[in-house]
Amino acid sequence: MTARVLDRRLAVAPMMDYTDRHCRYLLRLLSPRSLLYTEMVTAHALVHGHLDRLLGFDDFEHPVALQLGGSDPALLARAAKLGEQYGYYEINLNVGCPSDRVQSGRFGACLMAEPEIVAECMIAMREAVSIPVTVKCRIGIDELEDYGFFEWFVLAVQKAGVDVFVVHARNAILQGLTPKENREIPPLRYDVPERLKREHPELTVILNGGIKTVSQVREWLPKFDGVMIGRQVYHEPYLLAELDAHFLGPGFVPPSREQVVERYADYVGRMLAQGHRLPLMLRHIQGLFAGLPNARAWRRYLTEHAIQPGAGPEVLRDSLRMFRVAA
Repeated sequence: MTARVLDRRLAVAPMMDYTDRHCRYLLRLLSPRSLLYTEMVTAHALVHGHLDRLLGFDDFEHPVALQLGGSDPALLARAAKLGEQYGYYEINLNVGCPSDRVQSGRFGACLMAEPEIVAECMIAMREAVSIPVTVKCRIGIDELEDYGFFEWFVLAVQKAGVDVFVVHARNAILQGLTPKENREIPPLRYDVPERLKREHPELTVILNGGIKTVSQVREWLPKFDGVMIGRQVYHEPYLLAELDAHFLGPGFVPPSREQVVERYADYVGRMLAQGHRLPLMLRHIQGLFAGLPNARAWRRYLTEHAIQPGAGPEVLRDSLRMFRVAA
């Protein structure tokens, strides 16, 4: 596969239990140019699991990157190759997740203390594929939270030929905090990745963590090569359309929310014919009307009607009546 130059100015973070193929299709309806990421898939699960279930996606989702978890170079190389064969545009290694389950498998944020292992993994994956191989990390772990530690980790991995780092600008607390608390309690320190980019301009540095608004993206994008937004886009997906229109070039007119519902309904119909479940698809769209009148009633309508026997894409189309009446 020929390596592509990816536009990294705006990306949606890999999020466990969120950014599955249905979520990514919805997000692509809203933004034609942002870079989307899968949920993290462990290399072990990928090498030994059901490939279509773990890797299957619609070409419409592109550009889309695959995030892997693991610390075994050979397994990661095999998993990366599978990702390339399935058509993903990038392989990203998770070196930022602080959950106990991830730590027990010796991957995620705990690997920041072992950059030589990360480097070995990156070398193995880079040798296995021709697409970009990147890292997503934190700025530190536990008491190792000074800039010196962060720079030491990044430069050690850079020697393996990696030049793209997605940085969640929080320390990771490996013991005593849940993954959710690790997204909220450690303070955001944007100055740390900002200093890295300033002192090492040859690196591509993507800022992640706590970015929720157009004004924040406007503030930080000039200082980095891109920004990555997580749960705010999931809970308020129309924000992604607004960000695309603001920052990814002229000429894009965001679709209306009603147009997105109609187009997603077409997708839902196709996926139902392939055996996918309606509630799992409709849960991703529930934030589309966030902040608007009738949004709560609309979410309730989707939840209640998605579980009715024989329910299909007409649930989405019929739901729009409450907004037409409100108008």
